Amino acid sequence: MGESLDERDVRIMFAIAEEESFNTETIHEVTGIPKSTVHYRIQNLKEAGVITNDLFDIDREKFGLEITVISEVWAEYDEGYHEAVGRKLGDIEGVNQVYFTMGDTDFIVIARLTSRDMVEKLVEEYESIDEIRRTSSKFAISTIKEDVGISMLQDYDPEVLLARQGIRGDEAEGSD
Repeated sequence: MGESLDERDVRIMFAIAEEESFNTETIHEVTGIPKSTVHYRIQNLKEAGVITNDLFDIDREKFGLEITVISEVWAEYDEGYHEAVGRKLGDIEGVNQVYFTMGDTDFIVIARLTSRDMVEKLVEEYESIDEIRRTSSKFAISTIKEDVGISMLQDYDPEVLLARQGIRGDEAEGSD
């Protein structure tokens, strides 16, 4: 597989994300791409490192989502504004995460984008939301650490997570 993805690869990736399945029959039904081609393409995407595991993690840069924009958003206060504005922010193409926060900033928004044109469109979308008063956006220059899949559990002491579930470590060892 070359360095770039083609339309079939993209259609397959979207079907995998939508269906949360690598099942070739399911992906075939959604895309209309022959099952043998779906199987072959998924294997190639895995070998190329685009699909990093069976937990649906992807290498965003290899998929063309090379620009990470982190935005602080200040909105006009009104009852329930955090839900309404948060939904509008979340509906913007490329926005992956929206957090309603405490303190001076109302929202933190993280977007993964393909180009400067998408960044410009993101800013225009912010400006089109009447309740937004001000934004401050930053480009991430490089990613030092980002764990969003199951691998993020390595950042925690298992005892802490067991305790959160109400399980003591010695209880967990004896259970199957």
